[in-house]
Amino acid sequence: MKTIQMTLDDDLVATVDQIVKKLKTTRSAFTRKALRNAIKQAHIEELERKHKKGYGKSPVDKMEFSVWETEQEWGDK
Repeated sequence: MKTIQMTLDDDLVATVDQIVKKLKTTRSAFTRKALRNAIKQAHIEELERKHKKGYGKSPVDKMEFSVWETEQEWGDK
């Protein structure tokens, strides 16, 4: 593990301190979790951007999913 120095707004540190006290954790643990979540979210957003770009280049064909319509099960039978 590596120790780093960060500059944060006072109000942000105060809010984090309140939360970590309630969660009975540390600033470091809270920050690690927040950064991991932010990295996951950035990855999801990148995949969504690529997905949107792909469908922009090759839009869904009207018949693309029609073969699956007979396979649908709505659970109302």
